[in-house]
Amino acid sequence: MASRRASEQFILAGRVTVNGEPVTALGSKVNPLHDKVEVDSRRVTLKRKLYVALNKPRGYICTRKDDQSRDTVHELLPKEWANLYTVGRLDFDSEGLIFLTNDGEFSLRLTHPRYGVRKKYLALVEGRVEEKMLSQFTRGVESKGETLKVQRAKLLSASNSRSEVELELAEGKNREVRRLFESQGLIVLRLARVQIGKIKLGELKPGKWRTLTESEIKSLISPL
Repeated sequence: MASRRASEQFILAGRVTVNGEPVTALGSKVNPLHDKVEVDSRRVTLKRKLYVALNKPRGYICTRKDDQSRDTVHELLPKEWANLYTVGRLDFDSEGLIFLTNDGEFSLRLTHPRYGVRKKYLALVEGRVEEKMLSQFTRGVESKGETLKVQRAKLLSASNSRSEVELELAEGKNREVRRLFESQGLIVLRLARVQIGKIKLGELKPGKWRTLTESEIKSLISPL
């Protein structure tokens, strides 16, 4: 109904009632499942929390609007879900699994480094990737004052023209996978995130979405 500060003014002005009685003390507690809270006789209800998994296609950005008129991931969702925001980001040229939600705590648990939620990526790289290069990635690579590091790296295939690598990260700094390979003079041709925590991209088609199940949500926010 209003921002936190504006809501405090509503309370102090006596415009808020709980079970029909005015409440003017800031910090008063209510049980949203049982108490009837109203502002100017208008019922206040809890916002339904949503958790959506989307297979982001290449060529979409993870913002609501873009000053360059590029496609956004929000165009792939129902219009009534305009209040959702992405949990982290995938850059314009990357694709794969991304979550959208209106739950700030859920987003924090998945993006803050202290929780260490792992994300798995598949990278198609131009040129030959060597095993020793991947070992360096697990030890850490310095780039623009940051240490870039993967938890695990596996070489799936390699030739003189192209290589395919599976990478597992616990943080997810800006363009981290691309910067890792750029530090070795290699270019990522295609990058897809295929797993977050225990949730896999699976058979979800590009541009399609599904809601997360209760057990999936719990698996993402439960302590490691």
